[in-house]
Amino acid sequence: MGNLIKVLGKDLENCPHFFLDFENAQPTEAETAVWNQVNAVLEEAQTILAELQSYTGAGLEIREAIQNPNDLQLQEKAWNAVCPLVAKLKRFYEFSLRLENALRSLLEALTSPPYAPTQHLEREQALAKQFAEILHFTLTFDEFKMTNPAIQNDFSYYRRTLSRNRINNLQLDAETDVNNEMANRMSLFYAEATPMLKTLSNATTKFVSENKTLPIEDTTDCLSTMACVCRVMLETPEYRSRFTNTETLLFCMRVMVGVIILYDHVHPVGAFAKTSKIDMKGCIKVLKDQPSTSTEGLLNALRYTTRHLNDDTTSKQIRALLQ
Repeated sequence: MGNLIKVLGKDLENCPHFFLDFENAQPTEAETAVWNQVNAVLEEAQTILAELQSYTGAGLEIREAIQNPNDLQLQEKAWNAVCPLVAKLKRFYEFSLRLENALRSLLEALTSPPYAPTQHLEREQALAKQFAEILHFTLTFDEFKMTNPAIQNDFSYYRRTLSRNRINNLQLDAETDVNNEMANRMSLFYAEATPMLKTLSNATTKFVSENKTLPIEDTTDCLSTMACVCRVMLETPEYRSRFTNTETLLFCMRVMVGVIILYDHVHPVGAFAKTSKIDMKGCIKVLKDQPSTSTEGLLNALRYTTRHLNDDTTSKQIRALLQ
């Protein structure tokens, strides 16, 4: 199977392991249509991340405007600083909707009959790589967002200013771009600690509920297989050494955490139960064996964005590992 090689001697029962070449997988003719559709979205992902990472906010202008409520010049200065930032936040939000559609296309391709999910991952390696790239983008975006309070501060000021109707003409100009309905939807999005991950979780849950003829196991097995792939690649030196780029290790960690969270949101009993097809102890141990600077955000994602961690079915040992 070319870049996808069976890994032996590591697997749990019912949990297949593969080595997937995240660096070099190329689309076959059968994959091309979906690959092109998803690639058009992914091409914008790096720009979105770069803009988010460099987002500094309008904190100074906002503070001066609040401290001097009667100074119209400072009010206008703050408004002029915030409006282009809100337009940028709108673009991030709209990208999340495109990402949701891309994820749906990949889920349809990777779970459709007559092939089992494991066979899909073998046959459609380039689509599996794109699925991984979406998860990598999602967790990276959310890490940047969580560490940047300026995003919500700017947006809150924007909404307060709109509601007070303090800046007439400029406000009307801005409302044509971000009207009240759009502002409400953006507000719900940015209120989430991990908004992109929430978007993907909701999209995956919706995909399962809308495809009633598709066994839920087809979707969850796709996710659990991806988690196994990443864990084995991370914990096996001979496979780690095959990557030419050191960034691929962080890529694998983010993908592993992303599919665990999606699995936990979609599967009825979640990722932490004894019946789960994901080796959660192994996955957490792999993360903890890496430098904390690269994994603390991922461990926090498991702690705070999963659904079943605090269920009675979760072992004390797993909870202790995530303390």
